[in-house]
Amino acid sequence: METSKKSLPPEAYRELGPGEKYVPLVPAEKIIPEVTVRSVLWGLFMAVFFTFSMAYLGLKVGTVPEAAIPIAILAVGIGYAYSRKNTILENVIIQSIGAASGALVAGAIFTIPALFIIGLPIDIFKIFLSTFLGGCLGILFLIPLRRYFCVEQHGKLPFPEATATTEILVSGEGGGDQAKPLILGVVISGIYEFLAIGVRLWDEIITFRFLPFMDKLAEKSKMVLKIDALSAFLGLGYVIGLRYNAIIVAGGLLSHFGFIPVIWFLGQHFPEAVYPGKIPIAEMSEVQIFTTYVRNIGIGAIFMAGVLGIIKSMPIMARAFSLGFKEILKGKQVAAEPVRTDRDLKMSTIITGILLTALAIFFYFMWISNLKFALIGVVICLLLSFLFTTVAATAIAIVGTNPVSGMTLITIILSSVILIGAGLSGNEGMAVALLIGAVVCTALAVSGSFITDLKIGYWIGATPRNQERFKFAGILVSALTVGVAIFILDKAFSFQSGALAAPQANLMAAVIKSLMSREPVTWLLYGIGASIAIVAELCKIPPLPLALGMYLPLHLTTPLLVGGFLSHLVKKSSPDREVAEKRHNRGMLISSGFIAGGALMGVVLAVLKLANLDHYLSLGIPMVLENGKWVDGLPASWYTQYGQIISLAVFILLIGFVYLQSKKAK
Repeated sequence: METSKKSLPPEAYRELGPGEKYVPLVPAEKIIPEVTVRSVLWGLFMAVFFTFSMAYLGLKVGTVPEAAIPIAILAVGIGYAYSRKNTILENVIIQSIGAASGALVAGAIFTIPALFIIGLPIDIFKIFLSTFLGGCLGILFLIPLRRYFCVEQHGKLPFPEATATTEILVSGEGGGDQAKPLILGVVISGIYEFLAIGVRLWDEIITFRFLPFMDKLAEKSKMVLKIDALSAFLGLGYVIGLRYNAIIVAGGLLSHFGFIPVIWFLGQHFPEAVYPGKIPIAEMSEVQIFTTYVRNIGIGAIFMAGVLGIIKSMPIMARAFSLGFKEILKGKQVAAEPVRTDRDLKMSTIITGILLTALAIFFYFMWISNLKFALIGVVICLLLSFLFTTVAATAIAIVGTNPVSGMTLITIILSSVILIGAGLSGNEGMAVALLIGAVVCTALAVSGSFITDLKIGYWIGATPRNQERFKFAGILVSALTVGVAIFILDKAFSFQSGALAAPQANLMAAVIKSLMSREPVTWLLYGIGASIAIVAELCKIPPLPLALGMYLPLHLTTPLLVGGFLSHLVKKSSPDREVAEKRHNRGMLISSGFIAGGALMGVVLAVLKLANLDHYLSLGIPMVLENGKWVDGLPASWYTQYGQIISLAVFILLIGFVYLQSKKAK
């Protein structure tokens, strides 16, 4: 039942010579357990678990961490609980099914919360249909391109994310100790978040205003340095790394230490309110200035960053569109009976699936609109999903990053323009355009995730047909779960209140309201942000992370920089390159545990809040009953005086824990 090899062959990551053929870890002629009750059920469990976790974290910070790596680690560890250890192909199935969670979450949270923010009608069934149908399109449009990406481009495309996940699965064949640091991270993070957010033993956000000079700086110029001292953000920063985090925080500092003081200073000369503000700028706090004016600059920057990304991808788009068109219509001539590792779903099955999905999308839009706009909706969904899913797969294969938000923004703009031209505007127009965006966004997110799964399977020797069939199961379960998660989070925090950042959804809401209504649009602020993104591109600075930093509140980005710097320190902790790499990898496992544990505890606390039970936990700021509702009371005296100092001390201890634990790697 075991594979004879414990590592990938040397030709796995290089181009093949003339006549040379890649032989995977599990050769085509070797048959070992792959699709079993165990692998399918664990895969579905991972899909549910990580859908809830990633939904909370994605809405909180605006980034959806990839679930494939922690799922792969857990799959390896779970196998040791059985008398017969999981085969590596069973772990591939677990990972492939479970990884549907991150893709579905990205497809949903980048668009669906915009409906809540605007105040449009939405229900769980609509969320399910939008994400499930979009996920089906992403899978079906990608399958004909599997051989091109995985086989023909072998050694030419790096597949960074697939490489990391594959190495985890392969190394798991020799032992399951890798799961221990991840589980340790989950436990530590869960306890830490529970004490910080649930029990409130210390402040979640450190403003450093307990320091006299920082307090004076805040009073005189509205410059406030903040950090959200949570373990999940520290772990996320570690995984992202120093370079991109530095760019994100640079955008945050530009907004909070640049634009906010300038707007506040200029506002002293305007005694009346300046649109879109409701009160004079001189009476605003730094938070009000940011949410009223500066965030619109960030929206303009994100929009232009997305446009620049699409422009740079145009040659890839043209190639991918041409290749995908030929593959879908003609199929590729293959042997009558391909070997196990080269078997896909039949082309007739794929075409039938696309037609059935298109029919379902048509009836879906008929349900929410009428015949005319249902036809427009299905055409937009099919054309843009086909075009953008191939682009997403190419981007993932090259750099491991999927430009989801930029392509979704383009989809919503195009949809709005077409719908307005066809005579549909107002609330109904906004709802239809956003739901079209949800379908397309999910399709391209799933295609990017799925090409990673298929490449992992190619390297290891999985059966593609099995991955393709059971990916639909992961999409189905995640689509059912993500609607429940979004409704729970809205009930607990309310998207309209801004308690959850949801930056992409707020961007979509702002853009579509500008297009579909007669409200004045802050074009000047959008233009300033767009200009900054163009300048960043000309200076060879990635514009999207800079723009995201400008849009997000500073306290959500600064802990990412701390995590990135910690990652850098661990990498430099030993002159021996191999030892340093192992230490960094151990830190990566602990940080992945922080992300999962912190996000999961966030959902648990959201459920407690929804059930009106959270007031029993709080010690720092107890809850009091007012007019039948539990609201924050006055902080305890010790909390007022020392809450931030305690938070800073505990956060430093958490950083030290990760560093010292990472150095235990040998």
